[in-house]
Amino acid sequence: MGAPGKRAGPNVDNDVPTHQEEPMTITIPDLAPRTSTTEELTWHDVCALEDLEVQWGEAARVAGRQVALFRVDAATVLAADQRDPHTGACVMARGILGSRGPAVTVASPLHKEVYDLGTGLCLNGDGPALPVHPVHVVEGRVLVGLAAA
Repeated sequence: MGAPGKRAGPNVDNDVPTHQEEPMTITIPDLAPRTSTTEELTWHDVCALEDLEVQWGEAARVAGRQVALFRVDAATVLAADQRDPHTGACVMARGILGSRGPAVTVASPLHKEVYDLGTGLCLNGDGPALPVHPVHVVEGRVLVGLAAA
């Protein structure tokens, strides 16, 4: 869960529960994903925006995948794989949010590799990239776009 005293929603907690609703496919023509991909995305309703605390990460299981959600500010949520690409541990939601120039970053809680949450690139040299996922907030709901696994 988030900071002490914060009550997370039913789909956002340390136990990484399985989201039970059917995924939806939606078209959002005026909002392009942050990552370039030719694969079709399925959009998953993960949680309410109010379930996420600003400047805090939460883990969620989305379509069988562990995803780290980061609420950057009042209206912006970014998403990446929960699995640390350097160690393989599912810990990224516990990373430290920061920035390098205009880029929003997360530092792995294990070895402190820093990743750009917009591109997934490792900013500490030539380490493996962190897969990132497009997010849209629609009517107070956080939707994460995932390509078929």
